Amino acid sequence: MSLIPSMTTTRSAETRVPIMPELADRWSPRSFDPEATITDDQLDALLEAARWAPSAINLQPRRFIVARRGTREFDTIVAALVGFNAAWAHNASALIVGIAETSSVEGDVRPYAEYDLGQAVAHLTIQAEAEGLATHQMAGVEWGEIVAAFDLAENLKPLTVTAVGTADEADKLPEALAERETAPRTRLPLEELVLVRT
Repeated sequence: MSLIPSMTTTRSAETRVPIMPELADRWSPRSFDPEATITDDQLDALLEAARWAPSAINLQPRRFIVARRGTREFDTIVAALVGFNAAWAHNASALIVGIAETSSVEGDVRPYAEYDLGQAVAHLTIQAEAEGLATHQMAGVEWGEIVAAFDLAENLKPLTVTAVGTADEADKLPEALAERETAPRTRLPLEELVLVRT
């Protein structure tokens, strides 16, 4: 019998002051329902939110690879995952590779590409929350395998894989992961984050 407590699939943050529910309720589960699917409309909404994220000089240097569970592309991404990620991500409804376009085709460097990609993925995760979906971003990936499998140009740098789907109960995970799933949510206090406030 598992000693890991069952849990609901919502874990709202205890914030100092009220914030938007989509921000307070967003968290990164590892347990995903392996039967749940994601619709075209839901995927389009997530990607549209990413498309309308802020962008330096409006260059929009972010690109995505989107793969649903059950496709060859999805299996290719799963095969490139390392560590704990490989133990759970295969249950997600979709995996989205976030890619920074680090320079133009002509070679002009885009120094804020990674920041822009981060903005886009952040918007995507909040839209997912509004759609009733869960997301978990991963960096534990053999990036060379992704570059080779999808024939990415030299100026396209994959940086993150986001699992998207419906959160499931923690006790469906291996015990070590289930313990992390149910651990208290924490963040550094504002006093440590804000260096100057006038």
